[in-house]
Amino acid sequence: MKPPVLSRKLTLEDPTRASDGSGGHMETWQALGSVWAEIQSLTGRSKVKGGVDLSLQRYRITVRATPVGSASRPRPDQRFRDGTRLFLIHAVAETDDAGRYLTCFVQEEISA
Repeated sequence: MKPPVLSRKLTLEDPTRASDGSGGHMETWQALGSVWAEIQSLTGRSKVKGGVDLSLQRYRITVRATPVGSASRPRPDQRFRDGTRLFLIHAVAETDDAGRYLTCFVQEEISA
């Protein structure tokens, strides 16, 4: 296996819920730290959601592996941030048998 080129600095973010004072909650995102990554484009499509045209693009993001249970290990309920771009993590798998890298399958939504 050819090692990935980890040349993009991304911020790993975790969702947190806080009471909105009216019996509901609001979701905010907390930065957990930065990771170096390789981003590869996969497939894309468009859809309408709530009357808004969305462009949905899927990517494969490869990062260095961290131990299971570590706060810095990406999880499917988290996201990566690259400036204003947001990549929602859908699945995480070990890239190689040695466990050196993780592959994160993500989706970016862009309003058209």
